[in-house]
Amino acid sequence: MNTKILIVEDEFIVANTLRLAVAKAGYSVAGIVASVEEAEEYLQNQKPDLALLDIRLEGQSSGIDLARKLKDENIPFIYLSANSSQKVLEEAKATEPYGFLVKPFREKDLLITLDIALYRHRHSLESKFRQEEFLKKQLIEIGIETSDAKEKLLKITRLLQPYIPFDLILWGPRLHDEAHFNDSAYLRIGFDEYQFIGEKELITITGLNNEVLYEAIKNSRIDDDALIFSDGISKQKPADPSLQHILFNFFDLQEYLVFPVALPNGSSVRFFFYSRQRSVYTEKHFAILNRLKIHLTAIAEKMIGYETAPMGQSGSFGKDNSDAAKHSAFRNIIGNHPLLLAALDLTIQVAPYNTSVLILGESGTGKEKIAEHIHALSQRAQGPFVKVNCAAIPATLMESDLFGHEKGAFTGALEKRKGRFEQADGGAIFLDEIGELPLDMQVKLLRVLQEKEILYVGGNSPIKLNVRIIAATNRNLEKEVAAGNFRLDLYYRLNVFPITLPSLRERKTDIEALALFFANRFCREFNKPFTGIAPSMMEKMCVYGWPGNIRELENIIEQSVILNDGSAKLELRRSLSMASPDVPGNMAIKNLGDVKLIQQETERAYIISILKKANGRIRGTNGAAELLNIKPTTLEAKMAKLNIKKDDL
Repeated sequence: MNTKILIVEDEFIVANTLRLAVAKAGYSVAGIVASVEEAEEYLQNQKPDLALLDIRLEGQSSGIDLARKLKDENIPFIYLSANSSQKVLEEAKATEPYGFLVKPFREKDLLITLDIALYRHRHSLESKFRQEEFLKKQLIEIGIETSDAKEKLLKITRLLQPYIPFDLILWGPRLHDEAHFNDSAYLRIGFDEYQFIGEKELITITGLNNEVLYEAIKNSRIDDDALIFSDGISKQKPADPSLQHILFNFFDLQEYLVFPVALPNGSSVRFFFYSRQRSVYTEKHFAILNRLKIHLTAIAEKMIGYETAPMGQSGSFGKDNSDAAKHSAFRNIIGNHPLLLAALDLTIQVAPYNTSVLILGESGTGKEKIAEHIHALSQRAQGPFVKVNCAAIPATLMESDLFGHEKGAFTGALEKRKGRFEQADGGAIFLDEIGELPLDMQVKLLRVLQEKEILYVGGNSPIKLNVRIIAATNRNLEKEVAAGNFRLDLYYRLNVFPITLPSLRERKTDIEALALFFANRFCREFNKPFTGIAPSMMEKMCVYGWPGNIRELENIIEQSVILNDGSAKLELRRSLSMASPDVPGNMAIKNLGDVKLIQQETERAYIISILKKANGRIRGTNGAAELLNIKPTTLEAKMAKLNIKKDDL
C-alpha cells in the first residue's frame, strides 16, 4: 500500500497518534503540519492521496478553509474535531468531506473511516470517468449525424441535463452588433420534455413586437468569457430591457452560466444555461464543459454549417418537439417543478452504478418510489428488490429479520430462516426510515456495509453477499448524529450519493396536476364519473401547507371522491386549517399527530362508505370485507380501532 496521508493537526500528541496508527496500517505518512499556511505550502510541491484535517488549527484560518482548497484540487479529506455540534457539522458538510471523526476516537474507527473515504473517492473518480467517456461518445455521435441544428441542440439538451442543471438552454452565434434573434432555445417543461423556442416562439410567448425584441438584443450582455451571472438582473422592468431581462422575467429565471466556444473560422457561439434557482452553478460545471469543449466545438461548427434559415423559422430545422415523450421510467411520477426534476436527474445519474444511495425528504414525499426507480434503472433490475421498514420491526426481532437465524438460535426459532439481506442477494435492499435503527443495530449494519457479509443469529460462518443499499429517512441525520442517536461513520457510509425530495409546499405548482391525477384514478376505481375539481377546493389546496405531503393530498382526494355522488365537481370535505411548518426544511414533526388523525379520519370515512354499500354486512359474498379485499377479522379489528359502530351506517 503506497497511499500517502497528509496529517493537518496542531496537537502534537494527536498528530503522533495518527502517524503511528496509519503507518501501522500500511499507509505512508506524507507529512505532518500544524496550520493552514503550512499545509498550503506543502500542497504547492506535493499532492497527497488523502488528508486528515483538524477543524481548529493554529493561525487565523481553520480546517474548513483548507478543505475548500483540497476540494478544488480533488484531494479527499477527513475532518477531525472535538466538537460535533450541529453548527460545526453543517459547516463541515458544505465542503463535502469524505468522513468525520470525533475526538477522542479509536484506532479501529480511524482505519474504517480511511477505508470508506478512499473507497468513495476511488469510485467517484471511476464513476466520473465513465460518465464523461459516455458524454464524449454521445457528443461524437451527435456531431457526425446528418440531423439539422434544431435536432442536434435537442439531443445536446437531453444529454447535458443531468450534469449541468438548467430550465432553459440557449445556443447561438450572436455577435455584439446583432440585430436579430438568431439563437435557438429549449425550455424544460417536464422530465424529458422540452419546448423549442426560436424568434417566432419568443415573440409569441413574450407578446413583444419585433422592434422591442431587437432593441433588447442590442442591450444584451455578450460575454466573451465563461462566467456565472446572477446579480444585476432586476425583476423590475427597466426602461431599456436587455434580452436577459426578458428571459428572466417571462421564465422566472434566477441565474445563468455562459460558455463561449470559439470556432476555427474566428467566429464563436455561446451556450447559455439558465436556472430558476440561485447558486446552482459552480466551477465543477465549467470543468465539465471545458473537458467536453473540443466535442462541443465540432458540433457547433456543424450546426452553423447546417443553418440555412433563422433558427426560429421553418426551413431545415426539422420537426417541432411535440413528440418529446417523458422518460418511460418516470411515467408514474407527476409534476415538473425544478426541484423534483433535479431529484429525477440525480436518480438517472446514480441508477446504473452500485453506489449506496440515501434518499432524504419528509414523510409522504415519495422516497420509496424513487428507490424503486433507482433499482428498475440499474443493472440489477432483474434481481430482487427487498423493502424493509426499519421503524416497523420490533427491536428484539430486528437482527433476525435483517440477517436471518439458525434453527434453535432463540426461543421460537424452529427452523433456519433467511434474513432480508440474503433475500436481496444479487439485487437491492431498501432500508426505509433508517434513522429509526437502534444504535446496536447501526453497528451491525455498518459491518455488513464494510465487510459485505452477514452472520446469522446463532451462526458461526459469515455469508458473503452482493447487495446494493438504498436507504431513506425523514429525519435530519446531522442533528441525530449531533444528539448521539446516529453513528457518524454509518452516516458517511450511507451518504455516498444523497437525493433530497422536495416537500409538496416547495413544489406547489404541481398540486393541480397531482390532484387531477388522483381524482381520475379514484373515480375509475370507485366507478364514478369525474366532472372536475371545484375552483374553491383547488384554491384552498394551493395555499395549504401540506405537512403530510403527497400522501396527505392523495387521502384528501380519495375522501372527496368517496363522498361525492358524481353529479357535481369534487368539493373539499374537511377543513384545511393546519399551519405550514415554520421552516421549509423542517420535517414537521410537531404536526405528525395531526397528520395521523387526518389519515384515520379518511380511512374511517372510506370504510363507513363501503359498509353502507354492503348494507352493513361484513362477511360473505359482496360483504364489506370482500369489497375491501381484506379478511373479515382484519376489517372487524379496523372498525374497533376506528370506533365504527352501527349508528354510523
